[in-house]
Amino acid sequence: MRLTPDQQTAIRRIVTELTGPKATVRLFGSRLDDHKKGGDVDLLVELTEPADNPAWLSATLSARISRQMDGRRVDVLISAPNLIRLPIHDIARREGIML
Repeated sequence: MRLTPDQQTAIRRIVTELTGPKATVRLFGSRLDDHKKGGDVDLLVELTEPADNPAWLSATLSARISRQMDGRRVDVLISAPNLIRLPIHDIARREGIML
C-alpha cells in the first residue's frame, strides 16, 4: 500500500469528522500496488446511515484529504443505504484494504 501511516491516520480522521465514527474507509485502486508510481488515491467510504447530500460529501472529503496530501488527487466513492449500488462499489469492497 502506497500510503504512509500518517496519511492513513489523516484520512480516517477526516472521514470520521465529516461522517461520524460508524463510517468505514477502504483504499482501492492503483495505490494498493507497491510497484506502481504516482496515481490518485481511490477511497470507498461506507456509511451505515443514509447520505443526505452524497455529492457534497464526496467533494468535501476529496478536497480535505487532497489538501492533507499536498494536492494529490483523491477520488471518494460513497456507499450508503439510500444510494444506488454500482459494480465499482463491489470491486472497491472486494479489493480494497480497510484503513
